[in-house]
Amino acid sequence: SNQNEFSYVAYFITACVLDFERAIALVVLTSLAVVSKAYDLVKTYKGDSITKCFIPAQRCFNNFRGWIIGVFVVAVLALLVTWLVVDTSKRPEQLISFGGVCMFILVIFIFSAHRTAVAWRSVFWGLGLQFCIGLFVIRTEPGLTSFQWLGEQVQIFLNYTKNGSSFVFGPLVSDIFAFQALPIVIFFSSVMSVLYFLGIMQWLIIKIAWVMQITMGTSPTETLSVAGNIFVGQTEAPLLIRPYLIDMTKSEVHAVMVGGFATIAGSVMGAFISFGIDASSLISASVMAAPCALAISKLSYPETEESKFTSEENIKVACGYVDEQNILEAASSGASASIGLVANIAANLIAFLAILAFINASLGWLGGLVGFPSITFEIICSYVFMPVAFMMGIPFEESFIVAELIGTKLFLNEFLAYQKLSELKSNRVNGLDEMIGDERQWISVRSEIICTYALCGFANFSSLGIVIGGLCEYKIPHFVPPSLSPCVAIHQNVFLTISISCDVTL
Repeated sequence: SNQNEFSYVAYFITACVLDFERAIALVVLTSLAVVSKAYDLVKTYKGDSITKCFIPAQRCFNNFRGWIIGVFVVAVLALLVTWLVVDTSKRPEQLISFGGVCMFILVIFIFSAHRTAVAWRSVFWGLGLQFCIGLFVIRTEPGLTSFQWLGEQVQIFLNYTKNGSSFVFGPLVSDIFAFQALPIVIFFSSVMSVLYFLGIMQWLIIKIAWVMQITMGTSPTETLSVAGNIFVGQTEAPLLIRPYLIDMTKSEVHAVMVGGFATIAGSVMGAFISFGIDASSLISASVMAAPCALAISKLSYPETEESKFTSEENIKVACGYVDEQNILEAASSGASASIGLVANIAANLIAFLAILAFINASLGWLGGLVGFPSITFEIICSYVFMPVAFMMGIPFEESFIVAELIGTKLFLNEFLAYQKLSELKSNRVNGLDEMIGDERQWISVRSEIICTYALCGFANFSSLGIVIGGLCEYKIPHFVPPSLSPCVAIHQNVFLTISISCDVTL
């Protein structure tokens, strides 16, 4: 083993000396591995000693807990107010999105299932974590550079799909959506299966969940599921905690469902990137959505029962795939497992596009009878959701077309919405006129980024049925209580707007 380590160190040094810029990816991966190994070693051999050193500080904190928390809250509020005053003095329009954050939180609180039981620690820490992530990603040079670099690497990685799909489909790959975007889902699913087999995904999910749990005070099971949603889909993530679903409270199950609606699976993200959607924005949107999903879940459906899972010691992360014997079998099973997902995506696109065409034809016929033949589903959505888009920080003149995308995403699915956003982006890049007649052909780059965040997630009515159908086998009474099903869809849609508003106020 020492010889292998020495060989790798020699290889690493050689690669860095020859071309450090080319070896950046290797440096990042090696650094992560070293930090992880160092943490495990320190925790194993010196964990108890370090814990004992903090016992006096912990006692002091417990004795003055109220004062310390009070001072901390006042300091944070003072810094936030100061920052808002200084920052919005340069860009006053940001006050609109800040007002949107306050309004959306108030709306969710008003319709909360148990207003008196809201754990504000979870709510504020969740929003705070999202704010800090957004601040790092957007307002700091290292954060902006790192996520742009990560997005570029993901794009390069996904381009390898063409080698497989072009062999199977030939020239059809460059012209037909089904042969261009859907093979990415298969490739990504296969890679995820390999990462699960190696234990990399489980380790990453546990670390992310640990950060959210110690700050927000949520239970280990719901936190693990929400953290898993950053990487896997809304039906796969709950499988990470499959043995514990039967004993989870209604609030915990609600958090699992909201977490599934808040983010998009890595495999589906690959398909969206193939549309031309900015990869770094999609990645940061999924990461930022996780803590806010827990926060909004605990605000809309607070915990009123006693959780059976108060410590992570007895919680084991289950794997969402079958037990493979080697990496090749893991890759094969991951590809096979994606067949259903690919078929589901294709079938839903066919069905919803056909339904949308029928709805628009019907609305046009009904409107034509009274002198409004041009009315469509998109036009209705543009007026219904325009206030929401405007409160997210979209300029008024662009808020109607963004509202169309939000309505399409909520009532149909996110694929159709991202496809429309991709067309708008393509029109801007190709230099089309901003307006042709009364129809807007493209939106600003800032609005495109906001839309990318707003559409990032599975929050639509069809997804609600998928989640309930996929999970109710464990405990039907908990998954479909009288007020929970509509509550999840409505509150999650509001959550997404909050996610964008928090980002825009940065």
